[in-house]
Amino acid sequence: MRCPFCAHTETQVVDTRASDDGAFVRRRRQCGHCAKRFTTYERPDVSFPSIVKKDGRRVPYARGKLQASLDLALRKRPVSTEQIDAAIERIEEKLLNTAAREVPSSRIGELVMRELKKLDKVAYVRFASVYRSFEDIDEFRALVDEVRR
Repeated sequence: MRCPFCAHTETQVVDTRASDDGAFVRRRRQCGHCAKRFTTYERPDVSFPSIVKKDGRRVPYARGKLQASLDLALRKRPVSTEQIDAAIERIEEKLLNTAAREVPSSRIGELVMRELKKLDKVAYVRFASVYRSFEDIDEFRALVDEVRR
């Protein structure tokens, strides 16, 4: 493993832990050259379905895009990184359980909205306002009223 600080290739594993749900392994490493520590995560390499966009294009699944969407909706909200990671894991698990080769992007949007609704109501409204692209204020008000209930 290459050190992210000095690019030295000799690193030592200091600590290894499995996640609570066993989905990944967390390893603390220390560089043999600069002695700085860093964390790596090992996940199984699985094949996710392709994502079918609204215009018909097919793109590979990208965890980074999902992470960025959740991070944007949850910016400055009291939600921990662990909670976000767990939400991503649940979304990915649902994608894998469909056993489909292709999934419409709208399905992922709905999964994200479901997770955000559980995590933080403000983030849910933020995401939904962009995702559903409301035409007028009444549609937005209906969403806020739904969340209040």
